[in-house]
Amino acid sequence: MFKRRDPRTILARTGRLLWPRGGWFRALTYVAHRVRRLPDPAYKISRGIAAGVFTCFTPFFGLHFLISAGLAWIMGGNVLAALLATFFGNPLTFPIIAGLSVELGNRMLGRETYVPLWQVFDAFSRVSIELWLNLKAVFTSRTVQWIHMESFLDNVFLPYLVGGLIPGIIAGIAAYMISRPVIGAYQKTRTARLKARVARRREQIEERMAEKGGDP
Repeated sequence: MFKRRDPRTILARTGRLLWPRGGWFRALTYVAHRVRRLPDPAYKISRGIAAGVFTCFTPFFGLHFLISAGLAWIMGGNVLAALLATFFGNPLTFPIIAGLSVELGNRMLGRETYVPLWQVFDAFSRVSIELWLNLKAVFTSRTVQWIHMESFLDNVFLPYLVGGLIPGIIAGIAAYMISRPVIGAYQKTRTARLKARVARRREQIEERMAEKGGDP
């Protein structure tokens, strides 16, 4: 009953992941709107945002929600804000994050090898498929094979993990420093607006009561 009349093709589903309905600007605007309206002090929300943004610089794809929520809890931040902040990592920013992290990681590890960006994403794709096939092999007669894992861990995952720490920390601190005053100002303005609305409503009620009391 709740299925689509015309099922989407795989290409259409992939396109929707890369470009959501209404575009990324609208999606990110919605996320920002939700973050501003979270019922927590600005510093807790900003800590959650910092945790979410930092998590985007880690190579643990598929676990970003869990990692950001755990970091937010440890930091005393808002967990929902951390989950929403993981949208900082999206198809528009991940090429920059991945390229910067892997390149910086190789330099920090003392390696002179350069890994092109397309090879980074290709390595993640191959390992993801390999993990899925090996998971299915546990319940079938298929043989478990690790063909791409060793090369992936050494050439992509480790540089990504090491190289993502510094820019991740910088981006997280920047997100905290920028979001805290903005959210704090929004919350003060919203509180003042709600108080003014309540005061106007109270005046209207008092005026109505006064008019009724003055009727003969």
